[in-house]
Amino acid sequence: MNKLTVLEIKFDFNGDSNVIYPVILSCGNEVILIDCGYPNFLSLIKSTAQENGMDIGRLTKIIITHHDFDHMGALAEFKREYPHIKVLSSIDDEKYISGKEKSLRLQQAESIYDKIPDDEKENAKEFQHFIETIENVQVDICLKDKDSFSWCGGIEIIATPGHMPGHISIYLKESKTLISGDALVVENNKLMIPYPQYTLNMDNAKKSIEKLLNYEIDKIICYHGGIYTKNIKESLKRIILE
Repeated sequence: MNKLTVLEIKFDFNGDSNVIYPVILSCGNEVILIDCGYPNFLSLIKSTAQENGMDIGRLTKIIITHHDFDHMGALAEFKREYPHIKVLSSIDDEKYISGKEKSLRLQQAESIYDKIPDDEKENAKEFQHFIETIENVQVDICLKDKDSFSWCGGIEIIATPGHMPGHISIYLKESKTLISGDALVVENNKLMIPYPQYTLNMDNAKKSIEKLLNYEIDKIICYHGGIYTKNIKESLKRIILE
């Protein structure tokens, strides 16, 4: 039996209440987590999974949609606890996850540092240091656009660059569900692209949304915002035109 479990992970970050929505896919011998939260989130994800009847110890794979700290921050922690887990990412993101090249988010933070007001520089430096502390992990399987696997009723990898150039989304064929990572977010019940300051190339982000129109999608699961089901094609077309 193929099962999709959306984890609602509630937490405080920098004094603000937050929620993220990692996804677990399970079928037979495969249990796959898509994105794994901030650093030190293993116990939080484990307990939330248990509340949903899922045993994190059965994980076989973790797919990382892109290398931002809130998506791969706990990856090293997972690998230490469960060394058998295979790590998957896009071939374009592998070099950042493994540490072969500097995080693009860190490069972005460094590039704007001299332009920000002096009274914000201390916080900016702290943010840079935080990104530098994210542990790198070797990627076991590199993914590319249109890769298909039989896992959990059939999944297809969709390259959705824009937020980051190596960003991927995952399409579940059986349930017509899109797991969008940060290609899309839900804010105030509205489907949208993440804010420009977090999207490295807005033109590519919109082209990625246009690409999604080729898929029959009944449900979108956004890492930030959760499940979206309302007028999906119309919502995607609106984003492209904005």
